[in-house]
Amino acid sequence: MSLTCPAVLVSAPASGQGKTLITAALARAWRNKGLRVRAFKCGPDFLDPMILEVATGRPVYNLDFTMCGESDGQAQLYRAAQNADVIIVEGVMGLYDGTPSAADIAVHFGLPAMLTIDASGMAQTFGALASGLLAFQPALIPAGVLANKVGSAGHAKLLQDCLPPHLSWFGALQKNEVFSLPERHLGLFRASEMTDLETKIEAAAHALAESSHLNLPPLVNFNPPTTATTPALLAGKTIAVAKDAAFCFIYQANLDCLADMGATLKFFSPLHENSLPEADAYWLPGGYPELHLVEISENIGMKNSLIAAFNANKPILAECGGMMALSESIDGSPTFGLLAGTSQIHQKLQGLGSLKAELAQGEIGAHTFHYGSFETTLTPIATVKTRFGKAENIYQHGNITASFLHFYFASNPQIAASLFLP
Repeated sequence: MSLTCPAVLVSAPASGQGKTLITAALARAWRNKGLRVRAFKCGPDFLDPMILEVATGRPVYNLDFTMCGESDGQAQLYRAAQNADVIIVEGVMGLYDGTPSAADIAVHFGLPAMLTIDASGMAQTFGALASGLLAFQPALIPAGVLANKVGSAGHAKLLQDCLPPHLSWFGALQKNEVFSLPERHLGLFRASEMTDLETKIEAAAHALAESSHLNLPPLVNFNPPTTATTPALLAGKTIAVAKDAAFCFIYQANLDCLADMGATLKFFSPLHENSLPEADAYWLPGGYPELHLVEISENIGMKNSLIAAFNANKPILAECGGMMALSESIDGSPTFGLLAGTSQIHQKLQGLGSLKAELAQGEIGAHTFHYGSFETTLTPIATVKTRFGKAENIYQHGNITASFLHFYFASNPQIAASLFLP
């Protein structure tokens, strides 16, 4: 049985227009009215969902046709509609940028699109830009517009008045340093690093509430998923997941998938604990090990514990930063040393894109986004070409599976389970 729920996809003419804070602020403004808000992020991003989770108080999921699959997106949206009063989806890049674009995702799931536009230095052209972008693809349902970086309340009123009648006004944020978020090479800072994030989101939500009626977007029909029940391939198994400032790129959907397959999950910190918890398998996800090299090099207890797990033939999955941490060094600083080879962080991007990884057992969705390299004598068990032609290797060293790829478990639960089984 299909469900209905108000929903909107937030996009922009280009990157750098403030989509993440705008999405977080709008979600919080609705939450402040007592509504249950569920948020999603287009694409395979880890960092923006952390911001949206703070805003909504609920886990955030990704919509990506290549990595996750269309049926997974349908299933996630349907589950969200079961216990939400409104669904908000943050787009990626500009509205029509990429394949698929945010507009393609909006059309596929019937999501009305809202634009956030950097309106600094703009007057009536604001209305023309919004109207033209939202009409460019006839199948796209226009929801309305939100103005960012306006100069004053009078400027916001001028922008609102120039909109055509069919486009709703979702409010405005004035140009103010409090309405900006800090960034580094992989994108925004992690939510937990921003000590003033809550203040920023709440201030932006209050500003939107003052500049608009916070009307809900149109109702959307969400159809039930057609996917099969996840098999209990990990029943009785305990998987310990590294989770701290250095190892933090974890899809909530991956945790859900492991739990759905019967696994019990534990969490540990390779930075702050000196031994592994007792478990049947271990997962070191990506993150920022390069920012914590002193802690890693000095944690001899954790290194010895990882070596003991390796010698006990316990499966270990090491993704991206997790793989670099298991190498012999990062930028010359000693790391855990379970994988022969050295890692380095570069100034230029080394890998980017969602993809399908072909393994002996079949195909699994994944994505890559990193500035690192891994020089090793290990022979890869598989090599995957990215959208831009660069190859990403998958290595098998004893019981360790390692790659710069971040796997999306629900795209192939059987392969995902095999990563944690002897």
